[in-house]
Amino acid sequence: MRTLRTEYEIEAICKALISPTRLQMLRIIAGKRNINLNELAEACHITNGAVTHHIKILQEANLIELVYSPGIRGSQKNCTIKDYQFVIDVLSANDTTKMYETEIPVGTFSRYKVYPTCGIASTSKVIGEVDSPRYFDDPCVRDAGILWFTKGFIEYRIPNYLESNHILKELQFSFEIGSEAPGICENWPSDIYFSINETQIGYWTSPGDFGETRGLFTPDWWDKQWNSYGLLKLLVINDQGTFIDGGKISDVTISSLHIKAEDTITLQISVPETASNIGGCTIFGKGFGNYNQDIKVRALFIENE
Repeated sequence: MRTLRTEYEIEAICKALISPTRLQMLRIIAGKRNINLNELAEACHITNGAVTHHIKILQEANLIELVYSPGIRGSQKNCTIKDYQFVIDVLSANDTTKMYETEIPVGTFSRYKVYPTCGIASTSKVIGEVDSPRYFDDPCVRDAGILWFTKGFIEYRIPNYLESNHILKELQFSFEIGSEAPGICENWPSDIYFSINETQIGYWTSPGDFGETRGLFTPDWWDKQWNSYGLLKLLVINDQGTFIDGGKISDVTISSLHIKAEDTITLQISVPETASNIGGCTIFGKGFGNYNQDIKVRALFIENE
């Protein structure tokens, strides 16, 4: 899910979605997951020139991505959808000059300790073997689009772009996440904990390990008996406390972490042995699940005068 705050973003998305033809194109692209422009023109019963015009508008709204692949007559353009759910914030008071954003691929973790069932995969294959934690050290994990474990933790280093005169006021993390059951189990609760710089900031109970329907972006080769999508969660820590999707999960505040410009920032996602519901954790990244994203991070700050 993407939040639209600037006038340009809102105008671009409204322009893109006002056209019934472009809405039809988005539904077709999402259904096919990957379709070339000639096939798209045929499916929509419009000319190639018209497709090119509409594709440009969809790209300007950051709704689709074009990927080049080999074809019979050279390379061809294939379309994939990027986002399909949005929040339009017309009253946003955030000063975009006093924030920074980044996206952390799910395979670029800095530390881990995981226990089976576990595994890690790219959009083209499982990396190594399932249920063998040693493959979390494989160099190919940087290309991963999904990882899962029953208990343990995965930790990410978050870029710190604060300057010496900046005071961090809020950290936001957006990710698609779920439980990890052997196979699929829609009712499989798991207490998933979050820590920043080794300070536990709260937990969220995932309701299940979802796979009875196919994830919108999950690759076709993915086993039908494996989980296919998660839930998109927004983790926020500010001076009022720590929140998941607006609901308070702890009284830990951003100021209590004392994060300065020179400090390392880490985010740890875990299922500890002390959890009441040890139901595992699956983290979905680009190319998997229902949201074509990795771990999105936003930091808001003020300047110390």
